[in-house]
Amino acid sequence: MRHISLGPGFEEEADTSVRPCDHPGCVAGGDFRAPKSRLQLRDYYWFCLEHVRTYNSAWNYYAGMNDTEIEAEIRHDTVWQRPSWRLGDRHGPGYAERIRDYFSSGAGNGRDRGRREGRSGGEAVQRALSAREQALAVFEIEPPFTPVRLKARYKALVKLHHPDAHGGDKASEEKLKIINQAYATLKASYFG
Repeated sequence: MRHISLGPGFEEEADTSVRPCDHPGCVAGGDFRAPKSRLQLRDYYWFCLEHVRTYNSAWNYYAGMNDTEIEAEIRHDTVWQRPSWRLGDRHGPGYAERIRDYFSSGAGNGRDRGRREGRSGGEAVQRALSAREQALAVFEIEPPFTPVRLKARYKALVKLHHPDAHGGDKASEEKLKIINQAYATLKASYFG
């Protein structure tokens, strides 16, 4: 703090705690921050406007990285620096039984194939369900629901699994048949 004289009888303390510019030889105030490196993004240099513009125009986040490291960094950023894994790779005991796979989308998985072919008790539980319960499972909807909500869910499933959206795929056609049958069952059971 220093004293400033504003005339006879008036003195005021001026705040001079402004940061100096971190550029060597610059006496201006450092009002603008810039990260020191990509590894120190929360540690800053403080520059004046002229020097922060110069620093930012020359700064390269990927400096010192090869193409493979840059690609890995970009891919890691697409998931917000969170770990990811392939669908079905992360599981523990009983994982396959906890997954509801009404459309057999995990068909390439050996664990699911055994269950679908009846080698475990999974299919026996599936057969014991009534037509209404199977339709509710396909729609993944719980009663009570309105006709509007049922129709909205039906439209969403049709849009997702329509064969035209999948290039005329036969598996999509079968899924659509299951969806249509489930819709008819639910309409008749609850609103018919």
